[in-house]
Amino acid sequence: MQNRCVNMIAHLFNAPLGEADTAVGVGTVGSSEAIMLAGLAFKRKWQNKMKAQGKPCDKPNIVTGANVQVCWEKFARYFEVELKEVKLRDGYYVMDPEKAAEMVDENTICVAAILGSTLNGEFEDVKRLNDLLIEKNRQTGWDTPIHVDAASGGFIAPFLYPELEWDFRLPLVKSINVSGHKYGLVYAGIGWVIWRSKEDLPEELIFHINYLGADQPTFTLNFSKGSSQVIAQYYQLIRLGFEGYRNIMENCQENATVLKTGLEQTGRFNIVSKDHGVPLVAFSLKDNSCHNEFEVSDMLRRFGWIVPAYTMPPDAQHVTVLRVVVREDFSRTLAERLVCDIGKVLHDLDSLPARLSIKLGISPEDAKNGVAVKKTDLEVQREITTYWRKFVADRKKTRGIC
Repeated sequence: MQNRCVNMIAHLFNAPLGEADTAVGVGTVGSSEAIMLAGLAFKRKWQNKMKAQGKPCDKPNIVTGANVQVCWEKFARYFEVELKEVKLRDGYYVMDPEKAAEMVDENTICVAAILGSTLNGEFEDVKRLNDLLIEKNRQTGWDTPIHVDAASGGFIAPFLYPELEWDFRLPLVKSINVSGHKYGLVYAGIGWVIWRSKEDLPEELIFHINYLGADQPTFTLNFSKGSSQVIAQYYQLIRLGFEGYRNIMENCQENATVLKTGLEQTGRFNIVSKDHGVPLVAFSLKDNSCHNEFEVSDMLRRFGWIVPAYTMPPDAQHVTVLRVVVREDFSRTLAERLVCDIGKVLHDLDSLPARLSIKLGISPEDAKNGVAVKKTDLEVQREITTYWRKFVADRKKTRGIC
């Protein structure tokens, strides 16, 4: 069943397979393990190449955007690979392909592009990155490849944007990971990593065992794991098919549009997410001088909503956003209810006194000495959040709000 899932997903990602070819890939425990395996394959291939050329192979690096998920940082730290991050900028919250190509050097094992940023759901321009690296490889003689982290977008793009070139149609894309427990519509604990061809997965990383009755190649960080997620993935792929997945993704996108439209109609938010990407809505307050996104997130819990608020990575950390991910079970009714509850929160916040961010940004000792030294943004945010939680808790006690 796992091999059948690998074949179906590889065809979905346009792997160059012949009629008799078998796709190369494996099921993993989420995209984290998938990324570890793909990274190890890139590192070993790079090491073998450098050794063959008589060059040192002790300082590998990988180029990513600052918006990557923490599992990339884990891979870099656990397997001793330098992580070179392309910083973000105001209004552009994904990796810039031009800057990424500039950061590539002879020790770069791969460039990791994200199809569906965790921060705002935006797809990075994998085709532009591919074209830039082809030109740089031609000029330098290198063969820097691309890995696509399609954890969120791998089950979105083939159905909503079939014309978008991001997968194995691009020659430098050597491996892709995707999470089955996100838009693959399976419960948590399943991911997939697919390689372009057998040549892209070094044979020395594959272990062969025969004590289960036949030769069985294995390439995973762990051996024993449950099969329920693989069975569920196989069931969903067979039961829904291409048309079924497409209908579900279109419905998610329409519900995200309903939510986005409702937020825009309040006149209080800037939409940070893009129409072209994962069905999610990331938004920030147009005016956060009196109240900020952390307060909105905190007060939404009163209505049963857990909407995360967070700051963007460097160099856009001054931007704070709220994010709502629209999944299959997030109906249009829920979208309309969330907009209504956000309106109630805004009304309640307007009736509260403005937060004293400057006062919170100055320590008592400095204030006593007449020195106006502001704390870091993170310290200010923590103090503001703590202050408002106490303020809301006190109001609950006096007004009987549950």
